[in-house]
Amino acid sequence: MTKVISISDKAYNRLRMLKGKKESFTDVVLKMTDKEMKNSILDLAGAWEDNKEEMTRIFAEIKKEREAIKSREVNL
Repeated sequence: MTKVISISDKAYNRLRMLKGKKESFTDVVLKMTDKEMKNSILDLAGAWEDNKEEMTRIFAEIKKEREAIKSREVNL
């Protein structure tokens, strides 16, 4: 079944740029939404980029906890 939707010229041009020669607009939309539905660790890349203060605080806390860990010597 085919549905008619309205999108802005800007959205149309972006879809057109993503569309390969042998792809339909439906293929592009399905490909894009499929990526959105799959969770990947790569989705988190750069997630803290805009919150450098929080990132600095968390890394400082991790460093402090690691330094507090005492290693022990094992005699074999």
